[in-house]
Amino acid sequence: QLVESGGGLVQPGGSLRLSCAASAVTDAANCMAWFRQAPGKEREGIARIYRNFARSADNPYYADSVKGRFTISRDNTGGMLYLQMNSLRPDDTGIYYCAKARPGYACSLQPAAFGSWGQGTQVTVS
Repeated sequence: QLVESGGGLVQPGGSLRLSCAASAVTDAANCMAWFRQAPGKEREGIARIYRNFARSADNPYYADSVKGRFTISRDNTGGMLYLQMNSLRPDDTGIYYCAKARPGYACSLQPAAFGSWGQGTQVTVS
């Protein structure tokens, strides 16, 4: 089970930090990601992170829409996922979801590659 927190209302140019907690170690995965869905739009992958647990190395990747403004990270255990969002804009408004990749799928930003989702947290930039 994945549980997001940290959403809220922020002015343009402001910052928010989202958190996603896996309820059990087995709920973490090598590949985890953040998605968002704006009203009337499809769910969009914005950042994903692949962890090589053997090497304790993370490989992040971002959609062009958030590159340079958002940072995805994980804690040492891998059970917590974060999204630091800076320089927020009104078009960043939406429901933000964390997700865990399906076993055997490539670590991408495609929603079909992810099989477990949190309930979402609302981010409003206005």
